[in-house]
Amino acid sequence: MRWRDWYGDGSLHVLEVGLACCVLELEAAAWAVGAELVADLPDGARVAVVVSGTVTDRLAPAVVALVDACAVRSGRPPAVVSLGACASSGGPYWDSYAVTKGVDALLPVDVYVPGCPPPPAALQAALDELRVAA
Repeated sequence: MRWRDWYGDGSLHVLEVGLACCVLELEAAAWAVGAELVADLPDGARVAVVVSGTVTDRLAPAVVALVDACAVRSGRPPAVVSLGACASSGGPYWDSYAVTKGVDALLPVDVYVPGCPPPPAALQAALDELRVAA
């Protein structure tokens, strides 16, 4: 798993589940704030899982497994962020037989970041909101 200490102070760790083009916006936001990759999570860490891109029915079990693994590793359920139209509703591929109609069909979503693509600042605002809520 690829963890980022988003603020550099251990207050929020982000797991990227980059499935399509919106992951570029996620990377741009991470670069803008200087989020650093870390090898492991500290005990009790606050975790946000950012799902970006089209979730297919074939990938759905892997996405759920990643979120479950985060809960086990951190000792508490992670916040789930749905980044972009595809993760939130299937986007332009919503009518495909192979596309999950939004990650919320699999997991409870804490924050939706709309757009196609959403701007990096929108993701940053969502993560700021989660950080304050913790």
